Amino acid sequence: MAILTAVNRALTAITALPTAAALTPGNLTLLSTITASASSTASFTSNINSNYDSYIFKLYNIHASEGQIFKIHFSVDGGSNYNVSKTTTYWGINHQEDDGAALAYYNASADQSNSTAAFNISRGVSTSNDDNCSGTVFLFAPSSTTFVKAFWVLYNELNNTPGINQTFPAGYCNTTSAIDAVRFECSAGTFDGIIKMYGVGPKQSWS
Repeated sequence: MAILTAVNRALTAITALPTAAALTPGNLTLLSTITASASSTASFTSNINSNYDSYIFKLYNIHASEGQIFKIHFSVDGGSNYNVSKTTTYWGINHQEDDGAALAYYNASADQSNSTAAFNISRGVSTSNDDNCSGTVFLFAPSSTTFVKAFWVLYNELNNTPGINQTFPAGYCNTTSAIDAVRFECSAGTFDGIIKMYGVGPKQSWS
């Protein structure tokens, strides 16, 4: 039985469906895991290259020694320097179980414009074992030497108030050089937690 579809106001018959292989999405490949324990930084300095289209960093159970802000940095020289200029934006939502605080907010003070400073990806990182901070960082086409490098973050903070804060920072690196290293850190002190880096394929032709 043919399936009719409308294309440019004309009906076209589909006589065969695509195979499962043709519908298979890009693979997610675990490339590296860092287990931080009283660490000042967590740096990924290998495997960020032209082998993958994009990269995903998964953050699990991040706790800080001083309840500071969690940040991200990028490098174009294998981690020798983390001074890539960034333009960013930052907003989030907050809700407490007792409805004492429920809001959506835009944090203009966290925005960056051509800044080489580390970028805030959290509102705060708790020191309490009863709290949980986890998230995901998406880095798109870091090996491109034609385009700037976009990134987007989803960060969750569950606290023992109890309540939840979610932040949605995003931006781009103002460089056409390939990004080949990423570093996570707190604004002060050390942190514990697990960060996993995945490559997303198949590789596209970004040049």
